[in-house]
Amino acid sequence: MHIPPRVLTVAGSDSGGGAGIQADLKTMLALGTHGMSVLTAVTAQNSLGVQGAWELPAEAVRAQFRSVVDDIGVQAVKTGMLSSAELVETVAELLAGVRAPVVIDPVGVSKHGDALLAASALDAVRTVLLPTATVATPNLDEVAQLTGVRVEEEADMRRAAAAILDFGPRWALIKGGHLTAGPAGGEGGAVDLLTDGTEEHWLRAPRHDNRHTHGTGCTLASALAAQLAKGDTVPQAAAAAKDYVTGALAAGFRLGAGIGPVDHGWRWRGTH
Repeated sequence: MHIPPRVLTVAGSDSGGGAGIQADLKTMLALGTHGMSVLTAVTAQNSLGVQGAWELPAEAVRAQFRSVVDDIGVQAVKTGMLSSAELVETVAELLAGVRAPVVIDPVGVSKHGDALLAASALDAVRTVLLPTATVATPNLDEVAQLTGVRVEEEADMRRAAAAILDFGPRWALIKGGHLTAGPAGGEGGAVDLLTDGTEEHWLRAPRHDNRHTHGTGCTLASALAAQLAKGDTVPQAAAAAKDYVTGALAAGFRLGAGIGPVDHGWRWRGTH
C-alpha cells in the first residue's frame, strides 16, 4: 500500500477557494502528497476582497495540531494566516516540537490589500515564529513590514534576505513577483532569491500577463512544503515549487468580478 508524504497546513480558510487552506490542500494533492489542515481563522472572501474574518481560539488551533501530529504524523508543515500574537505564539510553541521541515509564509496582507495580521503580532512573528522556519517565504511587502527593508530593484533582494535571516530561519526565499517589469524584474521576468546566507539561488521565470493571481503566495509555500516532504533539498524544493507556481499563474482564470485564482490543477488540465 502506497502512503503519500504527509503535509500539514496551519492557516486560514478562503471561502472563495483561491488562497489559504483551500489553495494549500489543492497544491498538496497536485504534487502527490496528503494534505492535512489546522484552521486558524475563517474568512468571508471572494474575488473582490475579504468581507470578514473570524479568528479561532488558540485552544482550537492547539487541539487540531495535536490531533493530527500525534496520530498521523507529518513530514512537512506550512504556516499561513496567523492573525494575532496569541496565535503566532501558540503555533510557534507547537512547531518547536516538530522535527519535520517547516515553511513559514508570514502572511500580512491579502491580494486585495486587506490586512490579515495585526500590527501587534509582528514582534511575535519576528522573535518566535521565524526562528522555527526551515524556509521563510515573504513577499516584498512582507519584507518591508517585518524588517523595514524596501526592495526597489533586484540587487536589494540580498539586503532583504539578510534582514529576514537575522530573525533565525535557516533559509529565506524572497519573492520578487512585486518588482516592476524591466531590468529590476529580470528583463520582464519574475525573480525570487533563495539563500541561507552562504548559498544563493536565483529563481527566474517568465512574467505572464494574467491578472488572475489570487493565492500565489499560499501556493508557492505549500508547493515548497510538499516537495520537502517528498525528500527534496531546500534548493530542489524551491525550484520545483517555482515551476509549479509559474504554470499555475499562467493558467489563472477569471472567477467572479475581481481577481481570479491561479489554477492548481493546470498540469491535469493541460492548460499550460
